[in-house]
Amino acid sequence: MDMRLQARMLHSVPWVIFSGLAVLCLLQGVPVRSGDAGFPKAMDNVTVRQGDSAILRCTVDNRVTRVAWLNRSTILYTGNDKWSIDPRVVLLANTKSQYSIEIQNVDIYDEGPYTCSVQTDNHPKTSRVHLIVQVPPRIVDISSNIAVNEGSNVSLICIASGRPEPVVNWRYLSPKARGFVSEDEYLEITGITREQSGIYECSASNDVSAPDVRRVKLTVNYPPYILDAQNIGAPLGHRGILQCEASAVPAADFFWYKEDKRLSDSWRGVKVENRETVSRVTFLNVSEQDYGNYTCMAKNLLGHSNASIILFELFQSTSSPLLQEESTAALTPLKGPGAVHDGNSGSPQCPFCAPLLLLLLLLPFSLLLPPAQF
Repeated sequence: MDMRLQARMLHSVPWVIFSGLAVLCLLQGVPVRSGDAGFPKAMDNVTVRQGDSAILRCTVDNRVTRVAWLNRSTILYTGNDKWSIDPRVVLLANTKSQYSIEIQNVDIYDEGPYTCSVQTDNHPKTSRVHLIVQVPPRIVDISSNIAVNEGSNVSLICIASGRPEPVVNWRYLSPKARGFVSEDEYLEITGITREQSGIYECSASNDVSAPDVRRVKLTVNYPPYILDAQNIGAPLGHRGILQCEASAVPAADFFWYKEDKRLSDSWRGVKVENRETVSRVTFLNVSEQDYGNYTCMAKNLLGHSNASIILFELFQSTSSPLLQEESTAALTPLKGPGAVHDGNSGSPQCPFCAPLLLLLLLLPFSLLLPPAQF
């Protein structure tokens, strides 16, 4: 260290020690006597956010001969000489009107009282400022994604830190945005239902910065139940499809039975397709043996559900354009040479038959009449 700097520091030690004692008196509630109670001016508290820089300013005038900044009983600066070993503490100004320092990258442990001590005419005076450090909200602990069985009791936890202490909210992000809200770190759900499964959002806020938001996925397991299973008709020789839809968590496995026999793709002319919530059996060419009662079973670890579905014969209606064409052709008499007709197929094809038949019917009556008189 430079000899002149050492000499200045040694020369200022008695005054600095006295200033430190004065600060201790202030912290203990004992006022420091000074000849000019109005100087230095009182300073407002300084509020900064964690990570920002704090500037501490002390107003002085030309009567001041010595100045110093202290943190509690620790000397930070005396004049232009730095006593603190903290590299974040730097001198900003040492002029006839202002003596200020800066604390960079402020953290929580920097919060507390700071004192500006000045000496005028051998009378030390002090002015105190309180540094307040605000900390953005941060969620430090939250429940993991969880799966529970329907009817269970659920407890979700969300712990947050920050200064001021953050407010914690739980919100249920339901599809219709009709979730319930809990202004607490803990969210208790008694006898949970399948309708309460979904995403739950925890928000911690204290107006220092944007809220910290985290989410938890809550899955509610329940046994299968059949949503849709209807009897189906199919004409002989045509395609027929049986369908079964079920809701379950975890997703159900589907099984098809006819009487006591389980259906599979190995059956000739039968195709079984399973999706997450739907199972389908397709008969590529319905035969007489395919008609009957079928059972669809949806099953998961929590239970199973059955539904009975009938595949019945569907007779082709004459309303069908194809059938109407066939019916019309059957009712239309055949034409052309050599056509043979059934007695029930229509009128005789003889243009002179009707007049002759009428003449034969009238002839006997004409024989019974007396001859005409002229």
